[in-house]
Amino acid sequence: MKLKIHQNKNNNVKDRSKKLLYVLFIFISLSTFAQNENRRITSFNLEKKIALQGYDPVAYFKQGKAVKGKKEITATYEGVTYNFSMPVNKEYFLKNPSKYEPQFGGWCAFAMGDSGEKVKINPDTFKIIDGKLYLFYNAYFNNTLKSWNKDEVNLKSKAEVNWKKIAK
Repeated sequence: MKLKIHQNKNNNVKDRSKKLLYVLFIFISLSTFAQNENRRITSFNLEKKIALQGYDPVAYFKQGKAVKGKKEITATYEGVTYNFSMPVNKEYFLKNPSKYEPQFGGWCAFAMGDSGEKVKINPDTFKIIDGKLYLFYNAYFNNTLKSWNKDEVNLKSKAEVNWKKIAK
């Protein structure tokens, strides 16, 4: 009889241990997700919590130009909110967000490669390279896309390294 009671106590301890481990796993997973989301929010180029100054990320690919999104048509991916010009673009985005998100958090690709700095962009100045969206500063007679085009391979490589440091 004593042996049976001892076995039941061991089984109860094992069950409680499994439940505790499961709860800890869920807690750590949620914490990690929240930290990653917060990191994205703080490292992305956002204005009033909206990416791309409210421009539609899918329009760059589907329409080949910058199109202002509507406040009524939005989607949030890992803490970053995007506006869309039409519902179908939102659907495309939700099917594959990483395909449409801008590189380097929406900061100027040239500045990211040249100096590793976060520099604002002009949403109308962009380039699609290998299916990825790159944005550029263009104001006061300084269109950084022109400078980027002169040394794209080198600047792109440097920008990727610099972004990894920023987006840690």
